[in-house]
Amino acid sequence: MSRRCELTGKSPMSGNNVSHAKNRTRRRFLPNLNDVTLISDTLGRSFKFRISAAALRTVDHRGGLDAFFAKSKDAELSDSALKVKKDIAKAQAAV
Repeated sequence: MSRRCELTGKSPMSGNNVSHAKNRTRRRFLPNLNDVTLISDTLGRSFKFRISAAALRTVDHRGGLDAFFAKSKDAELSDSALKVKKDIAKAQAAV
């Protein structure tokens, strides 16, 4: 399982640990990933995602999973999230 947010594409970054003596050693900055279950209002069912805490706040800010997918770019989404986005778009077009 990769350390990548399924909704925003946020992944590990690299940088340096810097000691008091200015010695530099390489390190990784890992995203704060959480396993969450989000509910789609349009489809009426829930989906499990592994997303960052920042993405969870963004989903809440935009008004839910359906509204988040309406504004999200396809390039940032994982394959499973892209499938859910297309299912939501089909259901909204049918209504």
